[in-house]
Amino acid sequence: MSTTILVIGLMVFFAHFLSLQFRKTNIPDVLVLMLLGIVIGPLLGIVTPDDFGKIGSLIATIALVVILFESGTSLDLGVLGRSLGPTGVLTFLCFSVTATIVGLLGHYLLELASLPATILGVTLGGTSSVVVIPMVGALRLSDKPATVLVLESALTDVLCIVGVFALLQFHTQGGLEPGRVIGGVMAALIFAAVIGVLGGIGWLLVLGKIRDFPNTISSTLAYVFIVYGLTEFLGFSGAIAALALGITLTNFEKLGLHRIQQLDRQIEPLNEMDITFYREAVFLLKTYFFVYLGVSIHFGEAFLALVAIAMVVLVFVMRLSITRIALRADVYSLRDTAFASMMAPKGLAAAVLAALPLQAGVAGGEVIRDTTYMVVLVSIALTAMLVMIFPQPSVQRFYQRALGKPATPAETAETAEP
Repeated sequence: MSTTILVIGLMVFFAHFLSLQFRKTNIPDVLVLMLLGIVIGPLLGIVTPDDFGKIGSLIATIALVVILFESGTSLDLGVLGRSLGPTGVLTFLCFSVTATIVGLLGHYLLELASLPATILGVTLGGTSSVVVIPMVGALRLSDKPATVLVLESALTDVLCIVGVFALLQFHTQGGLEPGRVIGGVMAALIFAAVIGVLGGIGWLLVLGKIRDFPNTISSTLAYVFIVYGLTEFLGFSGAIAALALGITLTNFEKLGLHRIQQLDRQIEPLNEMDITFYREAVFLLKTYFFVYLGVSIHFGEAFLALVAIAMVVLVFVMRLSITRIALRADVYSLRDTAFASMMAPKGLAAAVLAALPLQAGVAGGEVIRDTTYMVVLVSIALTAMLVMIFPQPSVQRFYQRALGKPATPAETAETAEP
């Protein structure tokens, strides 16, 4: 027990060191943390996912909720409105093309039947909020591309979850109603956002009174968990609700909620101490989540690994082309557009969904699980590598040609800084 406590403490200091190195060397901390998990897990066998029990998956879910909420508090509603067009194009094009590429490779190379191959494609169709949001923050992208990437990661989580459950329903019941699936996606998005906004309004009205009690700095996060759990219980997307709640708490004036104060109802906004606390919570949860993710990786046979690499490479090449369309070169800088094209890592949603086909008795369920875990590892590693090497002049010249936009002298000087 004492050794475990010692390791937990050292891990936090190690994570602080990695964050500092990320700013200096562009080596993402998430990759190093995941590699650490792989070393102490699959390679050395010091710990296994079973050692975490239910706490491991619980930490993963808590990390997702807190990261989305904290990200919502940093989004500006005006920027959000201007980013909806690019977000829609990037989200749905990347999701559909990624699912198609992965599904076809799964069918022809892994010899999966049509339904299992489609499940694999949908499982890996999105990007990971838990990976993308911390990296976007560390890279300090401009507001509009940062907002696009945050929204994309949240929306594709919903598409992946609803899509996989619909396909599993087809497997168990032998039928699939397209209208119900589309309706389920829209309901999961719209009603979850409404619940998040209403929840945010309610919390703004009582937050001032809550602060009269002692030790209440964590009460907002507890409230976020309540809203998330209630939204999931109702069958909608708790992740979208958490994001909408965060946006509401810091954009209440732009939503016209300041007028409530004219009705003798005082609104108490979040303060700097609250925001700092949420950022610290994200830091700690991110640290333990990526180590746990590394521990949970399943390594299959060599051929499966090669197929996973092929999937990731094709998806990143495809995303480069779509990013050029969605984020116009005359509006976004080369640096912002290039980093947006790199943000295609898979993570929490894919890892959780990967185990469901095997549990449901889908033929090839084990292949789907092992392939998904391998794609998660390779996609995060490739994202990290591209971020790390982007300051190199030859890499910047490649992105200039691929994205159709030259770097300005200021951008070149900025990316060349150590």
